[in-house]
Amino acid sequence: MRGVLAGATAPLVLPASVLRGASAPSNRVNLASIGIGSQGGGLFNTLLQPDWLRVVAVADCFRERREQRAKQANEKYGGQVCTPYRDFRELLARPDVDGVVIATPDHWHHHAVALAMQAGKDVYCEKPLTLTIDDNKDLLETARRYGRIFQYGTQQRSASHIRTGCELVRAGVLGRLSRIEVDAPGGHKGGGSLEPAPVPEGLDYDAWLGPSRDRPYTRDRCSSLGSYHSTDCSIGFIAGWGAHPLDVMTWALGDGPDAVPVTFEATGVFGTGLFDACAAWDVKGRFANGVEFVFKPGSDRTTFIGERGSISIGRGFLKADPVGLLREPLPPRREPLRANTTGFHHTADFARCIQTREQPCSPIAAAYHSDNISHLSLIAIKTGRAITWEHARQTIVGDDEAQRMMGRKVARYPYVV
Repeated sequence: MRGVLAGATAPLVLPASVLRGASAPSNRVNLASIGIGSQGGGLFNTLLQPDWLRVVAVADCFRERREQRAKQANEKYGGQVCTPYRDFRELLARPDVDGVVIATPDHWHHHAVALAMQAGKDVYCEKPLTLTIDDNKDLLETARRYGRIFQYGTQQRSASHIRTGCELVRAGVLGRLSRIEVDAPGGHKGGGSLEPAPVPEGLDYDAWLGPSRDRPYTRDRCSSLGSYHSTDCSIGFIAGWGAHPLDVMTWALGDGPDAVPVTFEATGVFGTGLFDACAAWDVKGRFANGVEFVFKPGSDRTTFIGERGSISIGRGFLKADPVGLLREPLPPRREPLRANTTGFHHTADFARCIQTREQPCSPIAAAYHSDNISHLSLIAIKTGRAITWEHARQTIVGDDEAQRMMGRKVARYPYVV
């Protein structure tokens, strides 16, 4: 295989663990990118910016993508530093790779993250975390078992205005909260070809399907829309985009189990054709302390409403009513939320934590709780019933059918972790 041969002749690049001494000539972190399409390509470009990072390997099922990105990195570094791989498992065997950045289609997240952690790699993974609550639990346990650093792809935690808004909510400037409203862009209303078509040259389609269902190739299946909006690959934007504003909510509420509502009631509309994931949703619930929770399609926005007014946080804004709430002094002894102090992207915060072994801005426990909210919302939509989430046992109670939906049965040998 090309990947094996390329790996055998890869240049010697020492891992960061060898280079951390005070007298070391370098303190670089060596990363690999797995999945370098649209979102993965954007993340790849961020990795080329800090001079203390090196992208030493890339992997993708599309030959042209991996070869072009390897060439881009090697031109940046002025030498043969980055090696392309068809099978990402080959680069996981390299001892010089400190961590991986995973931006595959959603259905690969659980498998790729678990294998990377088992191989001793730290992991940055795009949202959503996985396709089921049970798989979320597995990754949380895997990260703890292997002692790995994990950064979730909720990049808004690296934005200073979002951190400030969450600190204000945590500090209690709103007084007692009564309601939290979360908006996220809706999904695709339908479409996408289901007509079988020849697999393009240079695409390893069996590897692209991986742990998903066995489906014929179509012209739209391996596109961004197919990855985002087909239930063979994802649960749709209720998680794929909902992860961002829901994560802002859980960050402001403390990132613990009680940052997740305990009741959910919901309705939804699903797309047709290949793009058959949930396209619109109306979710209502309550937290254990009685605070109302509302989750609907809209902009990327999280609004906290309390006795003294409201604070609304989005990717491009921080607003308050009355505006003076934004000037409220924070308690002097508060524990500040983690800031990305690298001067670079969210990915750089991950890489710095590989060196320091500190928890990054978006750690695995936070990802676990915020991602579960998307799944619980979707389960409520599918059952058409109110469901109850128990914090103590981290499970749905009182509804056997809903509890079974916490998992997903997909059998494609050998794609089993």
